[in-house]
Amino acid sequence: MRESTDTHQALKSDSFGQILLVRGPGSALIRRDWSGAAWWARPIARAMARREARALHQLAGLPATPALLASGATRLDRGYLGGQPMYLRPPRGDQAYFHAARRLLAQVHRLGIVHNDLAKEANWLVLDDGTPALVDFQLAARGDRRSRWMRLLAREDLRHLLKHKRTYCPGALTPVERRLLLRRSWVRELWFATGKPVYRFVTRRVLHWEDNEGRGPRP
Repeated sequence: MRESTDTHQALKSDSFGQILLVRGPGSALIRRDWSGAAWWARPIARAMARREARALHQLAGLPATPALLASGATRLDRGYLGGQPMYLRPPRGDQAYFHAARRLLAQVHRLGIVHNDLAKEANWLVLDDGTPALVDFQLAARGDRRSRWMRLLAREDLRHLLKHKRTYCPGALTPVERRLLLRRSWVRELWFATGKPVYRFVTRRVLHWEDNEGRGPRP
């Protein structure tokens, strides 16, 4: 049986469960397993996994995003993308990477999905061939891409990508992109005034996560 020959490597473990790299003969996948999550975190982990499953189902077939393999009561399996997080393999001066990343993000948005967590470098992969990929759709939202709300969230996704471009490839920023970076939406201002302090308290004091926008052993 497959389970007897699979190897499981823990990539992340916290109150919300584990993220595992599961390798079998000629295959690999990423598994979110919240069976061992704290009792208070289990409903949250389950809700986030369902959100991710719905987003991945809607993105099915889009290259450079994970395939949804299975979704159950206590775990979610998604396809493995060979590469490293942006902070481990920074695309310094790589204009092609950021051009492709913007194109990928536009494709995601056209399918009615906004990621909502792209400030984290861990959610941007640099694949083995040097091209971009997106992972971790737990906070993703779905909707009519033409609606005002979805267009606002999509612009925030793009602003986060451009912030990474400003860090690693600043000379390639266009005048339009520089102006977009200066435009701060009310969503951002509300988050920094209300949600961000709560997020920092929970992640630093309760969960003891590292800061720096999610850097760590992420898939």
